[in-house]
Amino acid sequence: MIAIIDYEVGNLHNLKNALDYQNLPCEIVTDPARVASASHVILPGVGAFRPAMAHLKDSGMIPAIQAHVDAGKPFLGICVGMQLLFDVGEEDGETEGLGLISGRIVRFQHNLKIPQIGWNQVEFNRPDPLLAKVDNGSYFYFVHSYHAVLENTEEGLGMADYGVVFPAIVRKNNVWGAQFHPEKSQNAGLQLLANFAAIQAA
Repeated sequence: MIAIIDYEVGNLHNLKNALDYQNLPCEIVTDPARVASASHVILPGVGAFRPAMAHLKDSGMIPAIQAHVDAGKPFLGICVGMQLLFDVGEEDGETEGLGLISGRIVRFQHNLKIPQIGWNQVEFNRPDPLLAKVDNGSYFYFVHSYHAVLENTEEGLGMADYGVVFPAIVRKNNVWGAQFHPEKSQNAGLQLLANFAAIQAA
């Protein structure tokens, strides 16, 4: 079962609908115990890093997330959920993240429109189970003003360019992150979600 963590940050029903459409068993959960019993966990999110992290702490989910990751079970962060995987977010002042992937979340520094809203191409750095049957150079749907800066560039699975080249897909061990919204990214996004559901625990 895929647990979709509900911590009062964003509309989760599009994500659940995308999983339901593919008959992938999933449940929106608010109880940390349900995270502990899930085979896979997705941490979605929209909005800003600081309030998202505060909601996550208030929900009591952080120990359950850590236990899930420590057990070697697949974990996926989406959009702000991906950003929360990192050590620090700089939005509205520095805020400590989950520390599951080393690096920082910083604001775009260029003259292009911020936030980036719309489709952007992602170039894959190497094969990965999350990317099976997804064409390299596929387009995904983004909505964000901040992006990740990796401490270890090897953890960047896929890169996008929006005035600066940034990690659009990351992985460290059994933790993956997608800066875009796979549930809004048509066939490529649906395939990515199906791939995640098929990944087995380490």
